[in-house]
Amino acid sequence: MKTQLYILLLIISQFVSAQNKLPFQLEKDWELTGFENPESVVLDTKNNVLYVSNINGTPTEKDGNGYISKVSFSGKILQQKWITGLNAPKGLVISKGKLYATDIDEIVEITIKNGKIQKFKAKDATFLNDITVDKKGNVYASNTFGFSGIYKLPQKGNKVVELWLKDENLNMPNGLYVSKNKLFVANWGKNINPETYETTTNGSLLSVNLKSKKIKSVTKPIGNLDGLSETLHGFLLTDWLAGKLLYYSKKLNTTTKVINLTKGSADTFFHKKTKSLFIPLMLDNKLLKYHFKK
Repeated sequence: MKTQLYILLLIISQFVSAQNKLPFQLEKDWELTGFENPESVVLDTKNNVLYVSNINGTPTEKDGNGYISKVSFSGKILQQKWITGLNAPKGLVISKGKLYATDIDEIVEITIKNGKIQKFKAKDATFLNDITVDKKGNVYASNTFGFSGIYKLPQKGNKVVELWLKDENLNMPNGLYVSKNKLFVANWGKNINPETYETTTNGSLLSVNLKSKKIKSVTKPIGNLDGLSETLHGFLLTDWLAGKLLYYSKKLNTTTKVINLTKGSADTFFHKKTKSLFIPLMLDNKLLKYHFKK
């Protein structure tokens, strides 16, 4: 009987270990200081440079202090204040030669070639946060605090920002990523404490059908989520409050902690070709670069 019990426990242990095993390991390449509340990062593959948004102050204050830095792939600041005059820029995404950034209640469009700026007002927006783009070039931005919503800036026609989806079931949406016909949403959670930003229920990963706008749960509550990047087989997510990097496996439908970071781990960017991962540490004023290894 004891032998049978031991074998059973061994099988369960091996099964749990297999479920939690990551298909990769992370190796740090560099960390770069000198930023001022960096919130998001994106790689411009055409010019082989990184753009980093700097809030440089209070995330909700229209103080004109915000800016975007230009950084080399090898981890050197090329231009500290490449784009200036913003308020509290957060999410970044690139599409068709344009860099898009969220800035409290505006979506900012920057022509990369010449730095020309055009701003699009998002009516009633209170805290635009992350940003992503679909295959057609339509831009989506999350409104995290104030109300749970997602705005859309269409690529064609009259370029006016519209409130694409307002639904409390989005649970304070933060990180966004479009994959095929779905908009994936990493949210902050439910019932927030306005002083600590803690929630009674943690955030989770959701999917929203781009056509029907139907919301579906992908994971159970796992953290106060910020960054969201798709890998070859799953998603990487940051827990802003706990300071953790998480990995969701599509195949196993499991979420596993990858590494401990620090509070303020923000909007990640993963480059699939080089398997490079970039993570801004908003409260530490740092940018980290890792790469996947087997």
